[in-house]
Amino acid sequence: MRYLVIEDDPQMGPFIAQGLREAGHVVDLVSNGRDGLFLASTEHYDALIMDRLLPLMDGLAVIGVLRGTGRHTPVLIISALSDVDERIRGLRAGGDDYLVKPFAFQEMLARLDAIVRRAQPSQAASTVRLRVSDLEMDVSSRQVRRAGQSIDLKPQEFRLLEFMMRHAGQVV
Repeated sequence: MRYLVIEDDPQMGPFIAQGLREAGHVVDLVSNGRDGLFLASTEHYDALIMDRLLPLMDGLAVIGVLRGTGRHTPVLIISALSDVDERIRGLRAGGDDYLVKPFAFQEMLARLDAIVRRAQPSQAASTVRLRVSDLEMDVSSRQVRRAGQSIDLKPQEFRLLEFMMRHAGQVV
């Protein structure tokens, strides 16, 4: 998966990005709403992880512009604003989920999986398991088997193999 993290906290942003990379994902990180909007508008991401309060452009404004231009990339809002009214504002603005800081990293991963699944239910069902000849990959559990034998892969190896399997028969 490819994620965009839009977080201005100099410790939280890199922490989230590094954790996602270690989980085998491709991550871009920006620290303000304007740059986040630019990347979210010009690149393809499976989901956005966005702080609610950002410099140069508020997170809700970024979501509003994206939704207004027809972009429906799933958005997980992360924020220290824990008031029920704030959470409702975030969801009504177009956020797909809202996670209050501080949070458990594993919960964030689970919520990302859920919003991506909901956003593309037919694609998710058809691409959770990839198969090329006797090579099988379960994308959600990150397991690979060849001729029934399990293969252990590092995160970068897994991403590379997934890319090649999704483009089987093509020159890559």
